[in-house]
Amino acid sequence: MTQNTSGTAASAVTDAPTPALDARLFTPAPGAAPMWRMIAAQAGMELRVMLRHGEQFLLTMVIPVLLLVGFSLVDVLDVGEGARVDALTPGVLALAIMSTSFTGLAIGTGFERRYGVLKRLGATPLSRFGLLAAKTIAVLGVQAIQITVLCVVALFLGWAPSLDLAGVLALLALVLLATAAFSSLALLMAGTLRAEATLAGANLVYVLMLGLGGVLFPTSSFPGPMEQAVSVLPITALGSGLRAVLTDGSLPGLGAFAVLTVWTVVAGFLASRLFRWE
Repeated sequence: MTQNTSGTAASAVTDAPTPALDARLFTPAPGAAPMWRMIAAQAGMELRVMLRHGEQFLLTMVIPVLLLVGFSLVDVLDVGEGARVDALTPGVLALAIMSTSFTGLAIGTGFERRYGVLKRLGATPLSRFGLLAAKTIAVLGVQAIQITVLCVVALFLGWAPSLDLAGVLALLALVLLATAAFSSLALLMAGTLRAEATLAGANLVYVLMLGLGGVLFPTSSFPGPMEQAVSVLPITALGSGLRAVLTDGSLPGLGAFAVLTVWTVVAGFLASRLFRWE
């Protein structure tokens, strides 16, 4: 006599008690994530894109290092008395900060806008402020790598900065203000002009600031009217502030902070008002 074991097994499975499910696990929670989480996620993505971009790596890392090494070892520019690397390092640091937070950011954002990336971001809960903040945070991450690399190279070349706690705090304030000013200018340009115009304009500004912004030599060597005109540029304020701390061992004047603050406020306001997603 055979037993219907399959039927018994099926009945046992069917009759087995089903564990109670916690209804809270399936409760929908519609709505956007908190702003800080959206900014952090976007900043992480922006940082990865910047580090993977070959042209931006050349602009932000290779060119400043070549300028620092080349002009420190070859007596081409008149940088005054003292070690050449001591006079050149602050200006090259200022150029590196501008290349990341202005030139690279403006070009990258301009082409993101052209290819429709920003249009898709505009359909998400991420606001203009969130996009500006995320890109600025990503820029600060790249700048931390830049500054570390340039300082290590300068130290190998014999750089001997004069630093104390007050000087370090002043440097941090200068870098943060300059990054905010340059990033706002970059997003203002990228959010209002065509990608090709942004590419040309950002590169033109980069070249002009390399020659006129006190990057490779102090602006005190310029004629009086020109020196006064370039003193209100953000890179001039940044370069003079860095030179005061790192070369002279003194605190920057209030004028450097004032110039960077004005550029940050004005450019940031205009970028938040005029920036277009497409």
